[in-house]
Amino acid sequence: MLTAFKNFVSQQDLFDPGDRILLAVSGGLDSMVMTAVFQEAGYSIAVAHCNFQLRGEESDGDEAFIKQYCARFKIDFYSRRFSTKNYAEETRLSVQMAARELRYNWFDELMEEKKFHWLATAHHLDDNIETVLLRWIKGANLDQLTGIPVRNGKIIRPLLFATRQEILDFAKAEKLMWREDASNATSDYQRNFVRHQVVPRLKELNPSLAQTFGNSLEKIKGAHELMKRGLGQLKDTITKNEGQQFMVDKTLLLLLEHPVFVCYEWLRPFGFEWDRCDQLISALDGAPGKKFLSNTHEAVIDREYIIVSPRQEWAHEILIEDGQAKAVLGPWVLTLKTAPGNKIEASEDHGTFDAELVKYPLVWRKWRNGDSFCPLGLAHRKKLSDFLIDEKVPLNKKQTVTVIESGGEIVWVVGLRIDDRFKVTSQTTAVVHMHQASILK
Repeated sequence: MLTAFKNFVSQQDLFDPGDRILLAVSGGLDSMVMTAVFQEAGYSIAVAHCNFQLRGEESDGDEAFIKQYCARFKIDFYSRRFSTKNYAEETRLSVQMAARELRYNWFDELMEEKKFHWLATAHHLDDNIETVLLRWIKGANLDQLTGIPVRNGKIIRPLLFATRQEILDFAKAEKLMWREDASNATSDYQRNFVRHQVVPRLKELNPSLAQTFGNSLEKIKGAHELMKRGLGQLKDTITKNEGQQFMVDKTLLLLLEHPVFVCYEWLRPFGFEWDRCDQLISALDGAPGKKFLSNTHEAVIDREYIIVSPRQEWAHEILIEDGQAKAVLGPWVLTLKTAPGNKIEASEDHGTFDAELVKYPLVWRKWRNGDSFCPLGLAHRKKLSDFLIDEKVPLNKKQTVTVIESGGEIVWVVGLRIDDRFKVTSQTTAVVHMHQASILK
């Protein structure tokens, strides 16, 4: 395992020998093996552990176990406890997604503060299988079927070469200790269902599933790279840009064997999903003039071209007065309701705020460079531009991001995150509910 680990690090050029690496360690089998091989290889490491407080004494036991391990081997240890369930309710995220967001936000802060070069996670080859299967089941794009990347920004996955069985064999041979998470043995979560119900049946058909799957991923990565190059060359041939307009030659597009796929690859940066592209291609033989809309762009079928251009500009700012129940800004409608108590509505595009802290008139406007707020869960300001980058909001969708202001302070980055200073607490006696919906047909 140690030799394979060193070879993988070298082959993938994951980091330089003198780099400082922060290990994300849960205390489970995978992360403890990752810690052990980093130790044996002599790299400069520290350990970060998140206590999500979801399993009571077990969560506290994990934290104590890792703290004791790090003290024994004189490894710098950092930990943080999170009120994960409360955060999930406040942000309308699943518990798993809330934990992920809390974890990586803290890791980013810790890496910047302590000057680490890389964050290492213990994903392995079996995790890659489960991830690709889940994405495939949900209709993923081809680029998502290339699996978990070995490197993503400052995140590295140095165990992606190893199977779960190889990791277990190494741990037993080295007499390593680790903690078991009882939830991993259930099929309550989608990934666990794939892990315990689907993959074992596939291994009945192919006992070497992990190795052959890994080889298949390399083939998909190669095919994906060639596809991107081919689409780029094809794009130069049958498309052109005129100002803000992106134009696709209808006749040449229809000569292709898979025009819907090509159309989707080119138009999804403008917000067009697969179904919309399928409808568009089906309409190419009809009369010109048919229009298809995304949140940010419109695609018009002209005589010779599909013409994609930004949607018509709409008002940048409106006022919302006390007692006003509805407001419209461009393609969006916002409904407002005040209610007693401190119940938080957990639905899509919904924000709930402490009514005592909300001051009218509210300003509903497009976001601007220079905007900042305190994202829920953080006690300090963050530039909205940085927040949108961290949230991986696509460039085309950034154009339609709006904010609600109260007394000159951002209350809500609409549909994305409320400001921590306006959140509902146990002392809240009345709340303001806001809900955004699209009015596009």
